[in-house]
Amino acid sequence: MILIGLSTLIILTSITASGIGLAAADRLTEDSLQRLTGIASGLLLGSALLVVLPEGFHMASRQDGLAYSPLALGTAVAGGFIFMLILEGMGLSHAIHEEHHDHHAGHGHGHVHHPKSGLVMAVGLSMHAIGDGLAIGAATASGQTSISVLVAFGVLVHRVPAALSLGVFSSHETATRKSISSGLLLFALATPAGAISAYFVLDDASGPLVGVVLLFSAGTFIYVTTVDTLPSIHNPETGPRSARIVVVSAALFAAALFALNTAGVLEHGQHDQNGQQYSDLSKPLDGGV
Repeated sequence: MILIGLSTLIILTSITASGIGLAAADRLTEDSLQRLTGIASGLLLGSALLVVLPEGFHMASRQDGLAYSPLALGTAVAGGFIFMLILEGMGLSHAIHEEHHDHHAGHGHGHVHHPKSGLVMAVGLSMHAIGDGLAIGAATASGQTSISVLVAFGVLVHRVPAALSLGVFSSHETATRKSISSGLLLFALATPAGAISAYFVLDDASGPLVGVVLLFSAGTFIYVTTVDTLPSIHNPETGPRSARIVVVSAALFAAALFALNTAGVLEHGQHDQNGQQYSDLSKPLDGGV
């Protein structure tokens, strides 16, 4: 039930945020979107480095040590990063947060190029969103409800500025309303579809394999936060503020995690010799849709 609830929340958030962006395009400034993006990127970065990566390495371990070599686990992280890089190179761009910003000469940074079609942009964002779903599905398959919620939280807060920007961009399109609605709906459904698919594929998988998938997802998270924040950070006018927003939001997320850990909310099961996860040595952990 946890996965259904998280998927429903993500769909509602995506539709609502993109609808607001579509309806209030003229009132949403680039500055406000940059602030939201910085906050969301800091939280997503915290989720990647403090939740997804450690949990991935934890799942990939057994009582007799790591199930895979450290090099293989590192390759999984790099694979996620490179996968997103390839998507960008194919024109399925994620960096859409400056599409309506008036750049002035002398800012010392290059322009961000965006697809000409709102549908192409929606498809690109949806491909990235499927990667988000992979992380949520893998976390749910691990049987750790708290980890699933934390990963979904990181995805959810990042979804807001992305959906707002997609709505703003779509409002400038000359396409039919049906085409625009189809693109927004595709974006809203992509992450839940990826999450549910990943859960059913990984539900009976060994703990180490689920860990590898989580590490791959961590690489995609790190790439997204990098792409989202670098344009504004490289801008001398907005760089210090943008960097400060990202660091502060990541630090607050870390503080919340330490508080939850101290309260005993974040608990890990143990793994047997085959990498299956248990809350004790005889009872499997329950996860589920």
